[in-house]
Amino acid sequence: MLRRRRREGEDELIGVEDGTDADLTNHAASGPWDAGDDYPQTERVDCGSLLIPVREGFDVQINVAEDEGAWVAIVHGESGMQLQAFAAPRSGGLWDEVRHEIAGNIAESGGSCEEAGGPLGTELRARVPAGPEGEATELHPVTFLGVDGPRWFLRGVISGPAAIDPELGEPFAEVFADVVVVRGDYPAPQRQQLEIRLPEEVQQALEEQLAQEEGWGLQNPFERGPEITEIR
Repeated sequence: MLRRRRREGEDELIGVEDGTDADLTNHAASGPWDAGDDYPQTERVDCGSLLIPVREGFDVQINVAEDEGAWVAIVHGESGMQLQAFAAPRSGGLWDEVRHEIAGNIAESGGSCEEAGGPLGTELRARVPAGPEGEATELHPVTFLGVDGPRWFLRGVISGPAAIDPELGEPFAEVFADVVVVRGDYPAPQRQQLEIRLPEEVQQALEEQLAQEEGWGLQNPFERGPEITEIR
């Protein structure tokens, strides 16, 4: 199923929904994986630098926002997890740096956080303000995950009930642990985000859909606007 939405403040949201049964084996003991690893073969969605494992009831979406770039979102129920991969030094250690920077930014914004041990190592459990900058607002729970790989760093941000309920959070940690990162051999500066792109089948379906709409003289869905368009 192809889903496209227009939201104010976002350039485009394109999602892939898949209700297919999938192997729910927990690979947290040794993942996330590098593309050069002998990783377990299971159904995954190809998002360029990230191969996302398919899980029953979990939606895989690609989000693009003007000020934040692109990221993959995993959505299940009322919870979600944002995934991004970045170029990193061979020596690793980027997660330690990033974690302290995140904690400092959260404190400056009026939130709170603490480090805790999780199934994937040290994670950051935070409560962050949500709402327009400068306005009083309630704090929302968020959990930051991070893993250093060979010349890459993978970050996950869990939000919603799964950020505070271990039972709900565990399936997201399992998905995170089974992600395959495709770093590539090209040189890239430290912390540069690795490319996120649409799966080939989604891109093809979208191009066909746009061609049909153009044939009928419909408005270009890529033009910015406050309206919301959803196609099922």
